[in-house]
Amino acid sequence: MTTVCIVGKQGVDVRFELLSRETARGVLATHDLSEPWENSISVETVSLGGAVSLLNDLNWYLVRFSETAFVREPSISEDEWLSRTLAERVRDNGISVEETDESLAVYGIEDGALVEPMYVTRRNGEIPDYDLREVEETVVVRVAEEEFGN
Repeated sequence: MTTVCIVGKQGVDVRFELLSRETARGVLATHDLSEPWENSISVETVSLGGAVSLLNDLNWYLVRFSETAFVREPSISEDEWLSRTLAERVRDNGISVEETDESLAVYGIEDGALVEPMYVTRRNGEIPDYDLREVEETVVVRVAEEEFGN
């Protein structure tokens, strides 16, 4: 299953905002929601195309209430996420899967919440350690070239 994760903006309860809107609630009604990190929701979809479609259906709300959205497609990586932009490009065959693993945003997890990303380049298969602060663990998100460092 492909997983979509939506991370709320600072000071916004993303779950409440999405579920309090009739259209967004309708889009999410057939999905089981979970909260992998504080102020985030995740849902499983049947495919990368389904994940991108879900995000497109929620776009009006995402622009207003979310900081970012990720997609994890097991056929690409079991433990790394794709940015929404990169997921769309892979779905549309605009970029090959092999070209997605160089530019990364590595988020720290502190007290159950995602903290600022560190933008790094994978070299020789290795990801530099997150060094912006002490964190419990990290989340790796593959990003498009123009998202690198933003």
